Amino acid sequence: METRSIFEAGGSGVGEEFFPLLEGKRFRLERIVSRRQPTPDGEWYDQAQPEWVMLVRGEAELVFQDGTRAALQAADWLLIPAGVRHRVEHVSDDAVWLALHFEA
Repeated sequence: METRSIFEAGGSGVGEEFFPLLEGKRFRLERIVSRRQPTPDGEWYDQAQPEWVMLVRGEAELVFQDGTRAALQAADWLLIPAGVRHRVEHVSDDAVWLALHFEA
């Protein structure tokens, strides 16, 4: 069994990157490295499944379509219900996330 770190390098090192960690029939867990890459202007995430996100390192601010904002620091987490449109408005250069997409 191999031990790995959530902070390990990988990918191109440019822009936002998604790394699958675990996947089952009813869930997907991924590591996201943002590197100061907010959601592009005019784009929204609108997912069919609930998403639990935790900011492992860095700082970020999420904005929801209803105008609600969530400022996150390392170790903060939140649950985003299915169908709730949201975007990453601001994110630090060192941001690492865990995101769990699952069936309700």
